[in-house]
Amino acid sequence: MAGEAVNLVGEVMRFIDITPKTGLSMIGLGFLGGTLSGFLGSGGAFVMTPGMMALGVPGIAAVSSNLAHKFGKAMVGARKHSKMGNVDVKLGVFMVAFLLLGVRLAVILNESIFASMGKEGSNLYISVVFVVLLSGLSVFILRDISKPNSNKGSSEPSGLAAKLSSLNIPPMIYFKVANVRVSLWLVAIIGLATGWLAGTVGVGGFIGVPAMIYLLGIPTMVAAGTELFLAIFSGASGSFQYAMNGFVDIRLVLLLYLGSLLGLHIGANATKMVTELQIKFVMAMVIGMSALSRAFAIPKYLTDLHMMNLSNGVAGLLDLAATVTLYGGAIIGVLMIIRYIVRYKQASKVNSLSSVQSTLKRDLA
Repeated sequence: MAGEAVNLVGEVMRFIDITPKTGLSMIGLGFLGGTLSGFLGSGGAFVMTPGMMALGVPGIAAVSSNLAHKFGKAMVGARKHSKMGNVDVKLGVFMVAFLLLGVRLAVILNESIFASMGKEGSNLYISVVFVVLLSGLSVFILRDISKPNSNKGSSEPSGLAAKLSSLNIPPMIYFKVANVRVSLWLVAIIGLATGWLAGTVGVGGFIGVPAMIYLLGIPTMVAAGTELFLAIFSGASGSFQYAMNGFVDIRLVLLLYLGSLLGLHIGANATKMVTELQIKFVMAMVIGMSALSRAFAIPKYLTDLHMMNLSNGVAGLLDLAATVTLYGGAIIGVLMIIRYIVRYKQASKVNSLSSVQSTLKRDLA
């Protein structure tokens, strides 16, 4: 059994010869993911994890390396949000225990699937989770955008969310920074789900943040700041557990950092130049394309597991479609962000010029 485990780890880490082309691709992926993360405020794992898989990194290694990458970014982000008063430490502490349990369950399940079904089975599992969750999230965001009051930035819960947030199931706890009084059971469920998702696909923020906003009624900035605080623990715990079994390649992590640090700076600055509606539109487009990309990849994994028969030509075409869709969506998203920046700069320059001209006219008069 020990020899078999060593062979499995050896199989998953066959991606160890990082060529210059692969290294540049990883840096580029880090830049795309970092820009989107800084702009959207959500980890970027929905691009980075499948992006590494498209480059040939086994899914379980992509998830674990992305967790290690997320850990460092979360420390910086949480510190900044804490200075602005956007981190509810009490809420974070209550959620951490359930978060770590969720991470542990995800690691056990992911490693069990890899041990029993190999790299292809692990890739299939991770891809199915991506398709289901990202598709649902994309539809949710599009529905939110289509609402008449969507550009007002309202985060008040409605429908089922309103009922859940008003549940009075003891013990009820008041969180001062978030200014909400909610049931510990809701906090536990959200923490568990966020941890499980983080351990499964590399980040749980794109579920944890909306859940805190729409189910607990927490202000958006506090939810984002508290999620970064939680990401420190989920990233550290998940990456450590995966690393103990040899699934983390620190070189991948460092290459992602090289690109993401610049991307984060660009994306974060762009948020000051756009509307909330524009942010949501970019998020829905990128997330939807990422889900479609993993959907294209699933038939190949099924074929590798002998659950489906595809010709080499069709399998290759679907694999190409998965790669093009993923990177195409990410590149389009980043280009949209850059376009927003350029338009904002141009508008600011025109407004400044108009102000100068108006001042000159008044002086001449």
